[in-house]
Amino acid sequence: MAMAATPVYASSIGTTTATTTKPLSRSLPRSNLPAPNPYSLRTPSSLSLRATQTTRRPVVFASASTAFEVDQAPASAAASKVLPFRVGHGFDLHRLEPGYPLIIGGINIPHDKGCEAHSDGDVLLHCVVDAILGALGLPDIGQIFPDSDPKWRGADSSVFIREAVRLMHEAGYEIGNLDATLILQRPKLSPHKETMRTNLAKLLGADPSVVNLKAKTHEKVDSLGENRSIAAHTVVLLMRK
Repeated sequence: MAMAATPVYASSIGTTTATTTKPLSRSLPRSNLPAPNPYSLRTPSSLSLRATQTTRRPVVFASASTAFEVDQAPASAAASKVLPFRVGHGFDLHRLEPGYPLIIGGINIPHDKGCEAHSDGDVLLHCVVDAILGALGLPDIGQIFPDSDPKWRGADSSVFIREAVRLMHEAGYEIGNLDATLILQRPKLSPHKETMRTNLAKLLGADPSVVNLKAKTHEKVDSLGENRSIAAHTVVLLMRK
């Protein structure tokens, strides 16, 4: 019985092995290897298409980087998209000291103190320049007109405005509207606001109706409220021409 059982057991293993091995040798190339996936084949082509579209986007500020002598335009400017509009914010602050003229928006305001600064210290025009440059994705006013450069000492800030406006037009934009806020305790600016607004609109080459100017005190709080400094905020909307 033991000898009879052994061949049956052996032949059973042989049969099983033969049955198992033969199908494997025939089916591996077809069933066990990964079959081509039609969806995975489409993915690379669709991705490469998107990449092609991305690389064909026009560079807005390629030529603007050579308009002024700075190291190099930042990557954000070089990769800027052509947008229907752009928004920028500017801020500036200067100390008020005796013996300096107080020039705001290109207008000389009678006061016993003025802005201590490398240029004429026009806090409003500096703020507007930064807002325009920010909207364009370009370096700030301190990088384009550094206070370490002696040629800007005592410079009229209208020079800075004109350069910012030139860069704006070169990039294909114009002023949509501009809103600025001046913060100082003294003197009162109400008698001068309209003159400043008109002059600012002229420097920008914009209609006065799209330029707004507000003035606030600082309720006698900190250096602004103690008449030791003056500050300005500006928000500008640039529209595609």
